[in-house]
Amino acid sequence: MYVLMGANGNITAKAAQELLGQGRKVRVIGRNAANLKGLERAGAELAIGDGLDAGFLSQAFKGATAVYAMIPPDYASPDFRAYQNRIGAAIARAVADSGVRRVVNLSSGGAQLADGTGPIAGLHDQEQRLDRISGLDVLHLRPGYFFENHLHAAGLIKALGVYPSMEKSQTPIAMIATQDIAAVVARELQAPAQAGRQRVLHLRAERLYAQQDAASILGAAIGKPDLKHVQADPAQAKAGMVAHGFSQNVADLFEDMAAAISDGRIVAGFDAATTETTPTRLEDFAPVFAAAYSAL
Repeated sequence: MYVLMGANGNITAKAAQELLGQGRKVRVIGRNAANLKGLERAGAELAIGDGLDAGFLSQAFKGATAVYAMIPPDYASPDFRAYQNRIGAAIARAVADSGVRRVVNLSSGGAQLADGTGPIAGLHDQEQRLDRISGLDVLHLRPGYFFENHLHAAGLIKALGVYPSMEKSQTPIAMIATQDIAAVVARELQAPAQAGRQRVLHLRAERLYAQQDAASILGAAIGKPDLKHVQADPAQAKAGMVAHGFSQNVADLFEDMAAAISDGRIVAGFDAATTETTPTRLEDFAPVFAAAYSAL
């Protein structure tokens, strides 16, 4: 039995489908059963409850050959780092209490840094928590910037005719498709456990993409080959985030993360540790972006 958290997310749903397609037993954890009907129909067992409840998680993890752990986002949280610490502690306690011996943990590029990276710092803390569990075989996956994050810009591009974001236009960024992360999750959950092993694996597409590269590639897919990326004024960008339901605290953390991306602190970790390159290119993802843009 393989247990996966975050069943509504891009990565978890794809990894669960991959495992089910291989005939594996899968249990997915989520808060709303109605949102998980597709996975249930595909054969997954559901565990419905609150990820902040260590007791619930411990029961959900019991009997697992391996667990895919992640901190689900709550971008409306008034204190996101405190939220990360609460759910991260619940996950770590549940892992220890349930007797699980192998965990594949979703972290992020930049998690080698203890601070100055916005929400990524909370993933650094979670890596430390899991590493302290005696005898646990844990793999921390540190993927790059998701290709799917570009989908959030589609409406702004349609309205403004440019691609605005808080990152600098020309800084190389490690990026990746969530389907490629999911494939690694499914593979690594099935790897034999080795007591006390602690590993970090960075994941990114074969080449780095600056935000201007992304604007050019995605722009070509929507008939705007001359689309320009512009570095957004942080105050304006954060006001837009708050208007769309983000807390001010989360918006401020995203500004910190954008600064860490822009000055190269995030991508530097990929050169300093084990990195696996994945097959999907941003050019391959561009039709997905184009479909989302056309649907607006």
